[in-house]
Amino acid sequence: MKISRRRFLLSTAVVGGGVLIGYSALKPSKHRRANAELVTGEERYVTSFIKIEPNNKITIYVPHSEMGQGVHTSLPMMAADELDAAWEDITVEQAPATDMFANGELIKGLAGEVGIPGFLTGLINFSAVSVAEIMNLQVTGGSSSVRFTGESSMRTAGAAARQMLVECAANRWGVAASECSTQLTHVQHNASGRSLSYGELAVDAALLEPPENVTLKDPSQFTIMGKAISRVDIPAKVDGSAEYGIDAQSEDMLYAAIRLAPVFGTKLVSVDAGDVLGRRGVKRIIELEDSVAVVADSYWRAKEALKLVKSEFESSDADTTSSADLFAGFERSLSEDDNSEVLEVGDADAAMEDAADVIEGNYTVPYLAHAAMEPMNCTVHIHGAIAEVWTSTQDALGIKGRVAKIAGLSEDDAVFHHSYLGGGFGRRLPFNWNVIDHATLIAKEFDVPVKTVMSREDDMQQDYYRPAVASNFKAAFDANGMVKAWHNRFTGPIQTPGASHIPYAIPNQSIAVVDGDTHVPIAAWRSVDHSQQTFFTESFVDEIAHRSGKNPYQFRMEMLAEHPRHRKVLEVAAEAAGYGQNLPEGHAMGIAVQESFGSIVAEVAEVSLDENNRPVVHKVTCAIDCGWAVNPDTVEAQVESGIIYGLTAALYGEISIENGRVAQNNFPDYEMVRMNDAPEIDVHIVESGEELGGLGEPSTPPLAAAVSNGLYILTGQRVRELPLKNHDFSRSTPIAQV
Repeated sequence: MKISRRRFLLSTAVVGGGVLIGYSALKPSKHRRANAELVTGEERYVTSFIKIEPNNKITIYVPHSEMGQGVHTSLPMMAADELDAAWEDITVEQAPATDMFANGELIKGLAGEVGIPGFLTGLINFSAVSVAEIMNLQVTGGSSSVRFTGESSMRTAGAAARQMLVECAANRWGVAASECSTQLTHVQHNASGRSLSYGELAVDAALLEPPENVTLKDPSQFTIMGKAISRVDIPAKVDGSAEYGIDAQSEDMLYAAIRLAPVFGTKLVSVDAGDVLGRRGVKRIIELEDSVAVVADSYWRAKEALKLVKSEFESSDADTTSSADLFAGFERSLSEDDNSEVLEVGDADAAMEDAADVIEGNYTVPYLAHAAMEPMNCTVHIHGAIAEVWTSTQDALGIKGRVAKIAGLSEDDAVFHHSYLGGGFGRRLPFNWNVIDHATLIAKEFDVPVKTVMSREDDMQQDYYRPAVASNFKAAFDANGMVKAWHNRFTGPIQTPGASHIPYAIPNQSIAVVDGDTHVPIAAWRSVDHSQQTFFTESFVDEIAHRSGKNPYQFRMEMLAEHPRHRKVLEVAAEAAGYGQNLPEGHAMGIAVQESFGSIVAEVAEVSLDENNRPVVHKVTCAIDCGWAVNPDTVEAQVESGIIYGLTAALYGEISIENGRVAQNNFPDYEMVRMNDAPEIDVHIVESGEELGGLGEPSTPPLAAAVSNGLYILTGQRVRELPLKNHDFSRSTPIAQV
């Protein structure tokens, strides 16, 4: 078969006369290999997104993990709508962990976000899928599933399949394709009233040459997208039949409890097991480079036995390190001004020198844990030349490849068993997850499945944390009180380019990053850099507004004249919250706005102090512009989720370091927002019709700033360090709202 394009539709008649259809960027060699190795007759076989069976039932394969964000519903909605299928005819399946489902669209999308030069765009588009296959990327994260895979792959797959089915029907009837229409999983010939189901046309469609180009629907033509549809994963999660990684089970399974080096980066020196091996159910003690594990016939027995094992780890320079030491190091780095430029506009230094007034503010945030409700776990069974793995992950293909490598096997000899995720937030990405390697090494010692589980305490103390960051600001005013310079230095590393940028019309800006490396392991956390940077920038913008003698909302509106989408969400949120109107005595409102992951979010937090002078958040009003809403129900749920997650971090979140190790142990000393403390949340979707933005993360960043800005009005105390639980608001002096 001649390959005439880089992106093409692949289809197949499968067992029972069905057809698999998808739109993918596969190399010609991959296509030839699939047809040479997998077909048994005249059909064309390829794994892909859409399977149509003779009974007119359609299965849509989703290449992303479902961790509560709703992609097992929203992505099929996009494909089904373009296909003109009836939603009740749709079944959703998790796509297998194979390189045919690698996330090339993710690479292309993220490349565009970080500003790849235009001359490289063609190269990125051409090579993205190959890179994703080589790197084993089947990632769910970065609020990318709907806006990248959904928009560029799922919709296109549905539209292409519909076009092929219409062509088949037109050929069968001997009419022009333009005389046919599609609706509810059928093709109709309008003039004669004839109709054929997609299932009746599936085998014919498998033999067609795929279309060069497809036309996507205009939003006015949507029949599924834009509707509030209940998530397909909810029933199983309600009745208890949903399976998570930790649910993996077999009769001969063994269990491993593991103790990692308490000070990050140190190695195991010695182990004294005493009589642990004589305890009931204990099978073996495994010593690894940085850890010791006990394997038993139940997790409880393994965990209890591990408590009796004495282990010694090597000493290091970090053994006496505390959080205070780390932040002192940050300040030294900031004062040395040995930085890397992030953004330079105009001449901020010169503007500072002849300023009529200068305001300064220094901010810090601590390390944060992911605290996913399902503890980290991984089950591996190595038998013969096969490795099977069960775990909850945000990158099934990456985990599969990693296990295969550690087991010394080919990736083709590894089998990944999918499950739901009991919380991800970045923790379940392969490079954020230390238990995968250990689980595989432990399983190599046995010929039965071994489930390795990190206890809640271990997970809290052995996470890959959101970075602690210090950020110092200066702003300059001219003689007329106008802001003319913005100067910002913060500690790195930068995980998300652009998070520290501001949309405000300040003519001179200097933003730079300095070294913030420590011995504490860090990784992506929900909304990544935006969670820290938005607290910093939106709090300092609030400081500038008050110094200017302007209402914080009006100040932002004036400074955002060139950003109508920002202004719109601010306006919607402020009006819905009743910003500027009379509030109950002892209440105040704070406001913040941020663009992240292609979406713009404004939040207004109504706050007060309780009888013990602790902050209370009564209500959060949120306006979000994510372009347009595929599933409004999911939009609202994700916004609410992000706000609760951000509120937990603002009020309580703190991982502190004592003697080189994490001081927190479990939820009693890493508190979460509980149901009785959760605020009322009012969500407003602003549909601008712009490109799709993300949903899983954008509502988290503005929350801390909105709450702390409200507390400033209420108490006169400017919060420059989180969490809020560490502040004493007993001596408050409310300020007049301008």
